[in-house]
Amino acid sequence: MIPGINRPFAYVAGLLGASTDELKLIFLFLLSYPLAGILKRLPDDKPWMKNVFNITVAVFYLVGLFDLWTGFALIVTDAVVTYCIAKYVEGPYMPWIGFIFLMGHMSVSHIYRQIANSPSSVDITGAQMVMVMKLSAFCWNVWDGKQKPEQLNEEQKERSLKQLPSVLNYAGFVAFFPSIMVGPAFDYVDYERWLNGSMFDLPPGTDPMKAPPTRGKRRIPRSATPALIKMAKGLLWILVFLQCDPIFNKNVVLSDGYKTMNFGWRVFYLHMMSFVTRMKYYGVWSLTDGACTLSGIGYKGLDSKTGKPNWDRLINIRPAGVEFAQNSHAYLGNWNLNTNHWLRNYMYLRVTPKGKKPGFRASMATFVTSAFWHGFWPGYYMTFVLASFIQNIAKNSRRLLRPFFLTPDGRPTPQKRYYDFFTWLVTQLAFSFTTAPFVLLSFHDSMQVWGRNYFYCIIGVVLCQTFLLSPGAKWLAKKAKARQEGVKKRPEMGRSESMESLQGATLGVPSEPGKEFDEMVDEVMEEVKKRRGSKPGPEGSELRRMVEETLHRTTDGVKKAQ
Repeated sequence: MIPGINRPFAYVAGLLGASTDELKLIFLFLLSYPLAGILKRLPDDKPWMKNVFNITVAVFYLVGLFDLWTGFALIVTDAVVTYCIAKYVEGPYMPWIGFIFLMGHMSVSHIYRQIANSPSSVDITGAQMVMVMKLSAFCWNVWDGKQKPEQLNEEQKERSLKQLPSVLNYAGFVAFFPSIMVGPAFDYVDYERWLNGSMFDLPPGTDPMKAPPTRGKRRIPRSATPALIKMAKGLLWILVFLQCDPIFNKNVVLSDGYKTMNFGWRVFYLHMMSFVTRMKYYGVWSLTDGACTLSGIGYKGLDSKTGKPNWDRLINIRPAGVEFAQNSHAYLGNWNLNTNHWLRNYMYLRVTPKGKKPGFRASMATFVTSAFWHGFWPGYYMTFVLASFIQNIAKNSRRLLRPFFLTPDGRPTPQKRYYDFFTWLVTQLAFSFTTAPFVLLSFHDSMQVWGRNYFYCIIGVVLCQTFLLSPGAKWLAKKAKARQEGVKKRPEMGRSESMESLQGATLGVPSEPGKEFDEMVDEVMEEVKKRRGSKPGPEGSELRRMVEETLHRTTDGVKKAQ
């Protein structure tokens, strides 16, 4: 750490009652703006200068500002080992070896952070989480570059690397300072295209007069205005967070006074705790997205409707999409977009055999990856498991109920607004309960707060799931199908690009646990047939019954042992 650099932050932290590390982190995000402005102005024909600048600033952040010498060594180790794996390991297991190394290395840091249990201090785990996404994707991109084009989907072709980048370019990619601490993550091909300027080429056939304005000989379009707008939004979120956090935080819901509140106020404080916690992430990710926009790497081409530059390539959060979500898919899908992208493209689709649709194996691998990536606090797993059941119920309930609020030609009825309000309210209250362990972290505190709210979400899940298994659901499905017959005749409504990219990827949370259990049994049955050869074995429903009985016997055995 630079001598004396901590004193002004410690002084201001004492006045505000805040953490010194948290103030330094906000300062880092703001400092990235003028530094990104300098980075943008370095000569386009001298990419080595941009790489060296990235590396220099990243080292200053980690060592000069935060004294993270060990963290710096961990990042360097991740980068060097991953590059060596991509260069020297041959065969289809290369990306998996890189992934296992990165996840294992990060897991050690997660364990150390959990033992330290100091949420307000800054350590290297956040940067390592970003590195896991960037570097595991890098291994897959290198592997894809060695494959035949017909074996890859369009995105894999676009992201593939035909040859390893130079060490300096690779180091600049790893050390890209606007996103090194908390993201957003991006693939190497994005960095390379930003570095050589091809990211800013106009699409073939575009009128050159429609090219976005630039300054001088720079190829990067002007980006100060959208960057400053994102910075202002980020600062506003953080300001509101600082004002609300003393009122709505985990200490309140764990206090004895919380028990004396009536149920309505308890639910309100529970919801506000989650909302205020999200404000911090809205602020941080908006600030880092703005710095990336200012540097130019956030450029996504020209907007097809307005013809103006789109700067949402690295957007990581859509606050309105989360806060006004009317279903679990929209709620999870608008949160941490880059993690969703990584899970979908580098886990969900990668474990699926070619020629087959993603099934139980893909969902379970994605679920486990997402859970381990976040860490080992029990609260993370409590949230993921409950969210998976909510996903299943929300998906099936929407199929059963929504058709009754649409006319035969698919237009909303006058009562549709009540349905929209009800689904929004249920979604928000369900996830306020579900995400509480994500904030509280420990099993004891999570169960305590859930109990103080009478386990309302879990009871609701049980009741809804019971109904979905009852004859009433079948009767309702027939009625809904009858109303949908007219709807199916109208043209298919297109999905937005953002929602299309989220299929099978909402933070690893399985959307239909029951269906995926059946798929698991089918996969087991297929494997058994392969191993038994021509020998007859249990089929279909019989095998499912045997698996369920085995699971029940195992559970009963554990309970007796306890």
